[in-house]
This record gives sequence, structure tokens and C-alpha cells, in this order.
Amino acid sequence: MKLGARLPLVLASQSAARRTLLAAAGINVKIVPARIDEGEIKNVFRSQRQPVDHCARGLAAAKATHVSAFHPTAWVIGADQILECGGEWLDKATDLDDARRQLRLLRGRAHELVTAVAVAGNGVFAWHHVERARLTMRAFSDAFLDDYIAAQGKRLLATVGGYALEGLGAQLFERIEGDYFAILGLPLLPLLGFLREQGAVAR
Repeated sequence: MKLGARLPLVLASQSAARRTLLAAAGINVKIVPARIDEGEIKNVFRSQRQPVDHCARGLAAAKATHVSAFHPTAWVIGADQILECGGEWLDKATDLDDARRQLRLLRGRAHELVTAVAVAGNGVFAWHHVERARLTMRAFSDAFLDDYIAAQGKRLLATVGGYALEGLGAQLFERIEGDYFAILGLPLLPLLGFLREQGAVAR
């Protein structure tokens, strides 16, 4: 299915970071959050001992295809991130105490952030891409952690791992290896390449 550039693209996510990345690249999207049970999907992949990248891809595809069924004349973009540290998959923190626990777990250690993007058209999965980044947090002090949590507040609950790399969260790290856009939430360059191939954005 090829769509003209005048038809809107749909982002099956309420992530402000993903919306900002697309807007900054000149891509206008309609926001339609996917109402799926992400926890149940993760439980299925965990129970089957599937790799984390398979789960991230499955979640992104589920979001895209679900929303695409209601928007059949547009390309629908779905995305997901899973943080893996020492074999444990971390979800977004449920509250600030949970965010503190997660940051203490990650402190002084390396972890992997797996980011998947998928595109669907007419309710059918069409394309995906997965990026894996490796991030090493520095051994920051408890005092820094207290100040960081106080400064960020409930914004910590919006991102897996409790950090926003484009802001104060950069101070948590000593080394980052991987695609910057993917770490922020969306493998932007491969996505743009696919959309150009389909005629959905200008070549």
C-alpha cells in the first residue's frame, strides 16, 4: 500500500518524546494512543522465555495494527521500549519510590535499552525495526539521587528507567553506546527511510 504525502500519518502512542522527535523532523502525525494490555503481552513473552527484542517488536506491532484497524487509509506507527538489566525487564516506575529503587538498581551498572518501531497499514503489519543501545550509569551519590528525584518529580514516571537523556538525565551516565534517537524512544532514521520508500514523506 502506497499513501500520498497529503494523507496523515498516525502515531499509536501518547509519548511526548516520540511526538517531539517526529515534529522536529517535519513529520506531522495524528496522535491515537493504542488501548492494548501491554502487561499481558509482556507476560506472554516472559512465560515463553522469548528474547527482549522479540517482546519490544511484538508490542510495537500490536500497537500499530490495533490502531490501524480503525485508520485503514493511513500508515500507523507503533513503538515500544524495554530496559533490561542483569536479566530483569524494567517497566515504567509506578511511583517515586519505585523510581528510586530502579535508579539504585541501575547505578554503577550497564544496561540495555531495546527500542522497536513498527508500521501497519489497513490493519496489517508491514514493517519493523529494532535498535539495541547499551548505557552505563555512573556511581552517583545518594545526595545526587535525592536532588535528581526532587528536580524531576513525576516526570520520572513517564520514561522507562526514570531518565530523560535529553535533559537532566544525561548526568546519570558515564557512557552511552547506541542510536540517540532510539534511546529517546524512536529509531527515527530507519522509520523515515521506510516512509520515504512508501511515498508517505518527501524523498
